[in-house]
Parts: sequence; structure tokens; C-alpha cells
Amino acid sequence: MHTSISIIAHNIRSTHNVGSILRTADGFGVDKVFITGYSPYPKATSDQRLPHIAEKLDKQIDKTSLGAQHSVPWEHRDDPYEIISELRSGGTKIIGLEQSPTSVPLPEFEVPQNVAILLGEEVSGIEANLLELCDKVVEIPMFGKKESFNVSVATAICLYRFRFA
Repeated sequence: MHTSISIIAHNIRSTHNVGSILRTADGFGVDKVFITGYSPYPKATSDQRLPHIAEKLDKQIDKTSLGAQHSVPWEHRDDPYEIISELRSGGTKIIGLEQSPTSVPLPEFEVPQNVAILLGEEVSGIEANLLELCDKVVEIPMFGKKESFNVSVATAICLYRFRFA
């Protein structure tokens, strides 16, 4: 049975990370990417930003997405709470990708049929009030000296696990 996967990329600062997440989402057949908060996003049809700003960000995102913003369904919305509520009401489980005292190691996590991966800001991670809304929190075990992976790399690792669970 096919697992439905969405991503909620909240407050991702880097255009390169957003582009990489979109390209990775394309590679793993993600159903939709929600880009929320102050995350930069590609140029949209009904874009409210000044045209030169939208063009500049689109060009920066395209450096790493290599056009995936045209092949992966995505949507920009400021409010992640609204998206979480909508997804949950449709039976989707919200899974935070974060290191926390309650997190489950990714290899031990049993992947549900309908899942949305919540990603947080590169340095400080997922805000505590959003983390509380997650059905589960998973983390990637680390074996080196660094404490975490880059958000786009962590997304790829998580998607691989979710696709091949």
C-alpha cells in the first residue's frame, strides 16, 4: 500500500535548503510540500510579493531544486497550525523531525499510511508549541561529533526511511 507523504517546511531560512527539500521531495514522490512561516518560496502564479523579490528568491531556490518547484505540488501559507489542523482532520499523522526528550529513533519508528513531516528552523529547530501538536517526534541517530544533520539532508534521510519502511 502506498504511503501518502507531505512535508511542512516551517521557518526554513535558506533558499538553498528550500530548493533541496523540493528536489528531494520530487525524488521520493512526496504528495505536497507546504512552505510556511518566513520560509522563502518559489514564484507563484498569484504571488503577492514584489516581482523583483519573487524573481530573486525563485532563482536562488532553483539553484538547488533544479526545477523541482515545477514538478512537486507546493503551497505557501504563513500559518502552519492551519495546515496541521487540516491534515490531521483528514487522517494524516503529523511527525516532527527533531531531537527531543520524547523523540523516537527513526529506524524504530513505524510509519503510518498518511504522514506529514514537520521541519523546523535550521538552528533552533521546531518551535515548542508546534512540537506539542505532533503525533510523534522522530530523530536521526548521530554517530559522529556533530549533533545534527542539515535540514535538507535530514529530510532526505527521513523520506528514505518513510518510503522504504
